[in-house]
Amino acid sequence: MTQSTKPKSALLTLKNVGPATLHDLNLLGIEHIEQLKDKNPDELYERIQQITGTKHDPCVWDVFAAIIHEAKTGEKLPWWRWSRVKAVRVTSFIDR
Repeated sequence: MTQSTKPKSALLTLKNVGPATLHDLNLLGIEHIEQLKDKNPDELYERIQQITGTKHDPCVWDVFAAIIHEAKTGEKLPWWRWSRVKAVRVTSFIDR
């Protein structure tokens, strides 16, 4: 199957998922929107850094929070709505 005929992931229908986030989600073993409903953005953020062996931009946490919220509620909000929450919750990950 070529790149142009490869089926698109339903995850790309989420407001804040583009190619980079889709790649991260696939690395995390997430292939379906339903899988996000019981996830925690803190855990996903920590795991993606462990899997890749690199420190990720803290905005990745915001994206995870936004897509989990959308999976649970259907509400499509921009990722930056979680920036204030991230400032409190992700600080411990940033300082590592």
